[in-house]
Amino acid sequence: MTLSPERAPATAGTRRLTRTLYASAFCDEFVLLYPVYALLFSDTGLSVWQISSLFALWSLTNVVLEVPSGVWADAVSRRLLLVLGPLLTAAGFALWVLVPSYGAFALGFVLWGAGGALGSGALEALVHDELDRAGAADRYARVMGRARAIGIAATMTAMGLAGPVFDWGGYEAVGAASVLICLVGAAVATRFPEHREPSAAGDGWTATLRAGLAEARTDRSVRGALLLVPAVTAVWGALDEYTPLLVRDTGVAQETVPWLLLVIWAGATVGSLLAGVAERLTTTGFAALLTGSALALAVGAAAGTPVALVLVALAFGGFQLATVLADARLQRRIDDTRRATLTSVAGLGTELGTLVTFGAYTAAATVTGHGTAFAWSAAPYLLTALLLVTVAPTAAAADRARPR
Repeated sequence: MTLSPERAPATAGTRRLTRTLYASAFCDEFVLLYPVYALLFSDTGLSVWQISSLFALWSLTNVVLEVPSGVWADAVSRRLLLVLGPLLTAAGFALWVLVPSYGAFALGFVLWGAGGALGSGALEALVHDELDRAGAADRYARVMGRARAIGIAATMTAMGLAGPVFDWGGYEAVGAASVLICLVGAAVATRFPEHREPSAAGDGWTATLRAGLAEARTDRSVRGALLLVPAVTAVWGALDEYTPLLVRDTGVAQETVPWLLLVIWAGATVGSLLAGVAERLTTTGFAALLTGSALALAVGAAAGTPVALVLVALAFGGFQLATVLADARLQRRIDDTRRATLTSVAGLGTELGTLVTFGAYTAAATVTGHGTAFAWSAAPYLLTALLLVTVAPTAAAADRARPR
């Protein structure tokens, strides 16, 4: 079988794509404001209620803009959205340090949320389509796994550098560095190759959205892959915010907390790097991965000891791996012209699931403590694994039996 010229492997183009993706992933997460922005809000005089309302506004912005931004990415240049996203985030961070106040913080979160929404769906769609064009679509999970690992490493590096930079120049220095890395990220995004033709002149927003949702309704495999993404991603993505509290409750000294957090995120990094090896997991193997990770989370969190946090690290590694694999399964099943739209629909499900998890976790932790709340958070993963080994085979058999 001979490949057509436009589908022939393009080694140089693939290298450009992956190098740009990895650089972009680093810039997205190497933000020195991440470890200290809550302190900035508090030092400005905001109450706990006001700070919580800012987080809620951030989440609401993501929920409202997630799907429209995905539809837009299918209608116009995906690379354009990847350039605009960091610029909006940079503007938000600049507001925080130039005019620190509740209004500026709120507007900054809206800009940050909008910037994140522009990239959600557009990035996955662009990377998959460019790999597919080069005849390397089977490398998608491996490439995205490495990108996520680089992002986690960038976050950990930013955590280590934020303290010294803050000691040297305060919030202004940390903020300036964060704005600068966003601008660098926008410049890097201009290097993404993009060969698809935007469909704005033909379809329009509503037609693209309707077509994407129709594909999810009529194709059982697409619908299952679409639901799997939030089922895998939402809970552990919300738990991320509470890991410092879990670590502190093991009784370690305050200065030891960051080091143990590095252990947990090292586990997540390893999980990302294993995506290429694990991408051929069957449905049963995927269910086993979720089950093992859920049990490690429950046992490690409930033990309440620093040593047991190694199990939490293993769990986060498993969940990170499952997140990359779930995204890869979705990308394999959806049509190129609606790829960003349906990826953003999955992202919307994740955002809504994260909000539900925040509420459930807060209620549980208030009554039982952080260790028990983390342990109970393993339950949704056990349920997802059970559904994968019971419902999924039945659905597959029904699809095979359906007349063609």
